[in-house]
Amino acid sequence: MEIKTISTDVLIIGSGGAGSRAAIEVDDAGLKAIIVSKGLSFRSGCTGMAEGGYNAVFKTVDKDDSIDAHFNDTLKGGSYLNDKKLVEILVNESPKRLVDLENFGALFDRQESGEIDQRPFGGQSFRRTCYQGDRTGAELLNALKEEIIKRDIECIEEVMITSLVTDGNQVIGATGLNLKDSSLIYFQAKATILASGGAGQLYPVTSNTFQKNGDGYAISYRAGANLVDMEQVQFHPTGMVAPESKKGVLVTEAVRAEGGKLINSEGERFMSKYAPEKMELATRDVVARSIYQEIIEGRGTENGGVYLDISHLDDDYIDEKLETMVLQFENVGVDIKHGPIEVAPTAHHFMGGLKIDTDASSSLENLFGAGEVCGGVHGANRLGGNALADTQVFGKIAGESASKAAKESELKTNDEMVQEEASRIEGLIKEGSIKPKEFKNRIKSLMWEKVAIVREEKTLNEALGQLQEMQKELVDLDVSDKKQYNTDLVTALEVINMLEICILTVKSAIIRRESRGAHFRSDFPESKDEWKKSIIINKNKIEFEAR
Repeated sequence: MEIKTISTDVLIIGSGGAGSRAAIEVDDAGLKAIIVSKGLSFRSGCTGMAEGGYNAVFKTVDKDDSIDAHFNDTLKGGSYLNDKKLVEILVNESPKRLVDLENFGALFDRQESGEIDQRPFGGQSFRRTCYQGDRTGAELLNALKEEIIKRDIECIEEVMITSLVTDGNQVIGATGLNLKDSSLIYFQAKATILASGGAGQLYPVTSNTFQKNGDGYAISYRAGANLVDMEQVQFHPTGMVAPESKKGVLVTEAVRAEGGKLINSEGERFMSKYAPEKMELATRDVVARSIYQEIIEGRGTENGGVYLDISHLDDDYIDEKLETMVLQFENVGVDIKHGPIEVAPTAHHFMGGLKIDTDASSSLENLFGAGEVCGGVHGANRLGGNALADTQVFGKIAGESASKAAKESELKTNDEMVQEEASRIEGLIKEGSIKPKEFKNRIKSLMWEKVAIVREEKTLNEALGQLQEMQKELVDLDVSDKKQYNTDLVTALEVINMLEICILTVKSAIIRRESRGAHFRSDFPESKDEWKKSIIINKNKIEFEAR
């Protein structure tokens, strides 16, 4: 297998909001950054798909808002499983990072006074979500992209990072499979930032891009890093249900923020039963379970969803505030201005992930993390609008910390480890009885059936047993020997990662014998004070950390 070496001061894995913000910080430190993307640069992550907004305390709409209120809302929304030190940083730094974005060229909606506009979002006591219509993430990412192009920061696309390369406990780079020709690249780096996003693709119905299989969790776990709260998977309450080709595509929380009503097949506005005060703007875990309950109790639509209705709003208002949604549904022949749309929960955000400290450092030396690949910030349930803020706040911190580490480190190599990875990948190319794509779909179906919105010990244990049996079947994968865009090979590497992450998710879900946030156990439906602790897992042990 051909192996090429590329050296840099800081390697950044992922070109979404977190990775891009980190790269700008590395450049500000006078160091060389390289951004590597599994798909196309700036196009393969979830930042650009984020629609609703960015949470920051500006008090431009509700004067009584405060940093303390944002802090408390985030902890309450996260069912008090959050790392308080990380939340404190998030709420204090997010306004400054939004100003940075405007300096990079991002445009946020303004009031007539010229002050930034802010809308209500689920689980928030004040209107603090800044936005650009219903395409906030795209606006943010375009501004970061322009800044990166202006600075001439190197971006390498269509390379799947397959392993972190270590020297003892220190990360000294990573290996990547070049999708264009199936060669291996060793990225030699003084410091590495993981900003590879989440793992929505563990489920068949997801709002995530197809690259999001949890690669970042798998490679950091295999390298020996600590992961935290892997059982906490957020299902966004509202994804499209029809047509089949659009199943899972996000219907932004902004639709509910602007006055959308959830209605069952019997014409009942049902959130009054589940969250009479917050109604449609209860936290996402509550709304998702409420919709799920309506569907399984037989009050769902023919397509297995419920109705979301904004037809009572003025047409011009809908066009102004929800332009993307209008076009998204027009494309499938639905007029959201004059009739209800069908929605159902969709796998959306992993609250768990790489455990980081306040300087974005991991348990491995010279490995830093930012964005959805990291756990701790959002606890057991992320508030809408906090993810975009998270990418910018911790992207900057990761960039600063990695730059400092790089200035104190030398380039190292571990030829043996790189060669082992080349041999592992080459070893997958052989005839077998199982198509990788079919295998992947089996994993997704299993996770949806047994490890989704409502869980219980019996089915979790069944899922664990089946996943472990599936690991034994990996030797039978049928992987072709083509060079250009070998999708069999990429999918084989993905399913290896997916099985690893699914097993960690299930193990953590079995251990947490309570319901907290997005993790709902029908056999333990209450939250318990003794479980106000995070589950930390690595290759060697499982530990707990009080919150």
